[in-house]
Amino acid sequence: MAAQSTTRPSLRSNLQGALISTVLTALVVIPIFGLHLERAGGHTVVVPRWDTVAWACALVFAVQLLRPWLAMLLPSLTHLPRPQLPAVTSRQRQGLLLAVALMAVSWPFFAGRNAVDIATLAMIYVMLGLGLNIVVGFAGLLDLGFVGFYAVGAYTYALLFHWLGWSFWEALPLAGAVAATFGFVLGFPVLRLRGDYLAIVTLGFGEIIRLLLTNLNSFTGGPDGISGIPKPTVFGLELTRSPTTEGGTTFHQFFGLEFQSIHMVIALYLMALMLAAITLWISSRLIRMPIGRAWEALREDEIASRSLGMNPMKIKLSAFTLGAMFAGLGGAFFAARQGIVNPESFTFIESALILSIVVLGGMGSQLGVIIAAILITVLPELAREFSEYRMLMFGLVMILMMVWRPQGLLPMKRHQVEVPT
Repeated sequence: MAAQSTTRPSLRSNLQGALISTVLTALVVIPIFGLHLERAGGHTVVVPRWDTVAWACALVFAVQLLRPWLAMLLPSLTHLPRPQLPAVTSRQRQGLLLAVALMAVSWPFFAGRNAVDIATLAMIYVMLGLGLNIVVGFAGLLDLGFVGFYAVGAYTYALLFHWLGWSFWEALPLAGAVAATFGFVLGFPVLRLRGDYLAIVTLGFGEIIRLLLTNLNSFTGGPDGISGIPKPTVFGLELTRSPTTEGGTTFHQFFGLEFQSIHMVIALYLMALMLAAITLWISSRLIRMPIGRAWEALREDEIASRSLGMNPMKIKLSAFTLGAMFAGLGGAFFAARQGIVNPESFTFIESALILSIVVLGGMGSQLGVIIAAILITVLPELAREFSEYRMLMFGLVMILMMVWRPQGLLPMKRHQVEVPT
C-alpha cells in the first residue's frame, strides 16, 4: 500500500503536466500548421488541417506522460562505456587534412551547378562563423551586431567599384581593413561594457549601419542598393562571354575553351574555399599564440587576467578588430557573388544566424563551427517544401540543443592535467 501511495501522486502529476503541455502545444501549433489560407475565386478562405496538430499534440502528451521512465533510461544510455579510439599521429592528421582538401577542391567539377552555388554560400558562412568565433568563442564577448561589419565589407567593395572602378582583388584588402577599423573604433566605447549591455549596444550598432545604408540615397543607393557589381577575375582573366573592357581577354578565350556559365560558378566556389581556408589558418595560428591564450584567459576570468598584468581593453580590441576584418572579407566576396547589395541583406536575422552557427558548432571549436555553417546552409535547401517553417524548425533545433547538448556539436577540447591523488 505504501508503494501504491507513492506512485499514484507522481502519475497524477505527470498526467496533469502532460495535459497542460498538450494544450499549450495546440495553442502554438494550430495557428501555424492547423489553419491555412487559400484562395477560392475572389475570396480567401481558411482551410483547417488537423492531422499535423493531432500528431504534435499526441507526441507531446506521450513524452510528458512517460518522462519519468525516459529520465531513468537516458542516464543508463549516457553512462555506457565509450569506445577507445586509436590515437591519431600528426602525420595521419596531416594526411587526413590533405585528403579533405583534395576532395573539397575536386568536388565542384563533378557536382551540379546548384550544389556548387550552395557550397559557395556555405563557405561565406564558414568565414563569418570563424570570425565571430574569435569574438564570442575565444574572447567571450557577446556580439549581436556582427552583420554590421559584414555590411561594411560588402558596401566597401560596391562603393569602390561604383565610384572609382576598382576590381574585386584591389578592393578586397581594403574591405577587410575598413571593417577592422569600424570594429576598432566601435570597441573603444563599447568594450568597457559587459554581458547583456555589450550585446544590446552591438545590436544597436548593426541596426545603425543598416539604417545609414538605407538613408544615404545619394551615396549608397538607398533601399535599392548598388547593382552591376562585377565578379572576381582569375589572374586578370574575366569569366564572362565577352570582355567588358577594350583589349581584355576572357578566361575561355585565353585557354581556347568553349564558354560555359558553370566556369564562373566553379571559380567562385574555389575562391570562397580559398578565403575560408585562409581564415581558418590565420585563426588557428592566432589561438596558439600569446594573444590567443590571452583571449581564453579573459573569457574565463577577467579579474584574474587583470591581476596577472594583462590589459583587458587591448585584448578585447584585438578580438573585436580581427573578427570584424574576417566579416569584411566575407562581405566583399558576398557582394561579388551576388552582383548587387542592398540593406535588406544585412538585417538582424543574419547576425542571429551567424551567432547560432557558433553556438551550434560549439563556442571556441573551429571544426564545430565549420560543420554547423555547412549544416545550416545546406539542410534548408534539401527541404524546400518546408521553407515556410524554416525559422520555426530552426528555433526548435536550437532549443533542443540548449536542453540536451548546450556545449555544441563538437565542443572545444581544453588541455588539462589531472594530478594523481
